[in-house]
Amino acid sequence: MTVIAPAAGTPRVLIVDDESGMLDSLRILLKSEGFAPFTAHGGRQGIDTIDTLQPDIVLTDVRMPDVTGVQVLSHARQVDADLPVILMTAQATLQSAMQAVNEGAFYYIQKPFRNDELVAILRRAAEHRRLRVENHSLKEEIRRRDTCASGRPVGRSKSWMEVLRLAEMVAPTDSTVLITGESGTGKEVIARYIHELSARVDRSFLSINCGALPESLLESELFGHVKGAFTGAVKDKTGLFPAADRGTFFLDEIGETTPATQVKLLRVLQQREVIPVGATEPIAVNTRVLAATNRDLEEEIKRGAFRADLFYRLNVIAMHLPPLRQRAEDIPLLAASFLARSAEQRGEPQKVLAEDALEALLAYRWPGNVRELENALERAVILSSGNTIHVDALPERVTVRCAEPLVSERTPDTPTLEAIERAYIQWVLHTEGGNKSRAADLLGIDPSTLYRKLARYGDA
Repeated sequence: MTVIAPAAGTPRVLIVDDESGMLDSLRILLKSEGFAPFTAHGGRQGIDTIDTLQPDIVLTDVRMPDVTGVQVLSHARQVDADLPVILMTAQATLQSAMQAVNEGAFYYIQKPFRNDELVAILRRAAEHRRLRVENHSLKEEIRRRDTCASGRPVGRSKSWMEVLRLAEMVAPTDSTVLITGESGTGKEVIARYIHELSARVDRSFLSINCGALPESLLESELFGHVKGAFTGAVKDKTGLFPAADRGTFFLDEIGETTPATQVKLLRVLQQREVIPVGATEPIAVNTRVLAATNRDLEEEIKRGAFRADLFYRLNVIAMHLPPLRQRAEDIPLLAASFLARSAEQRGEPQKVLAEDALEALLAYRWPGNVRELENALERAVILSSGNTIHVDALPERVTVRCAEPLVSERTPDTPTLEAIERAYIQWVLHTEGGNKSRAADLLGIDPSTLYRKLARYGDA
């Protein structure tokens, strides 16, 4: 059937019946009453048309030889729970009417019916549909607004804001995204943020660490298996790809997968189907894939450890997360966020950082990135008796400074502007005996600016 777009705001009504005469008469009636009628001959064609047309209302006969109207109703409810379905029958009984209502029918009308009676029911169904769609749109707008206002991953540095802007741009699409960055930079946080802003938000977000499982177990988890596929497979198992159907699947540390697994992942991305371990028939999946790695996959391709074709399938949208040492200005915000969450979980007043503790956090290089910062603050909350966290509550690795000299006699042959600035700051700190407050005054900058520069340089 050819689908012709109706005028804006005109309700699409799909008429399903196995009698051509009934289809023609209803089509003429509905068109004259301002509806956009479409017809399907029989229940099977009706089910197929629901998927392609996406109607606003379904009007279906109950008794049809191939697929019944109740089956059409059931399918319509699976596709769209808010889709009003009106059942028509020449043999109405109380039992069949109750079944229709229990199945979720909008109305149950007995043949023969008056034209004005049917049109009135259709108008009520159209109004019901309009209100449900508007309500859903309003809720979605509120959710998106609230997510952007309060659910945004924490940070205000330029590099982090660029990551968030890209995430918000790609979220409404179904494009595959490859998220790269060091361990602990928040790759899964960004993946969840993309899912929360997508049209798939009401469906599952599933994730797996590809490096945490051996190859045989990983394939079973990803694709599922059938009973008897291997020793211990005592029953069929649904894989995570089918389980995430119409949702989002996050493949963390995808660079750890073996070549054999990479071939199967490539098939999923190309064919949108999986074959469970031990099975012969593929299963279609509609799953958005987000992947992450802390490896340089292009280098892995050169070494022969990662497939180039899979990389290009994954790298449709590339996002690189900066390490925490390159966005030190986000540390106070992240710390406040972690402390607020800890207080809420523990049911206690929120603790605050003393100046010496914040100074230590800003000066540390954070090789474990945001995850390490969170763990350090969790420890500090436990070890601090009062409401203020001092430097002595932080882990020793954060507070013990590197013995690297403040001033080095060796300079590059062709120093950069940053190298000159760094050397000058080191010299001022040296002349002021390492006192950062006096050094900041002499340099003419705010102490927090000095802390950020030192954190970026990795100097203590």
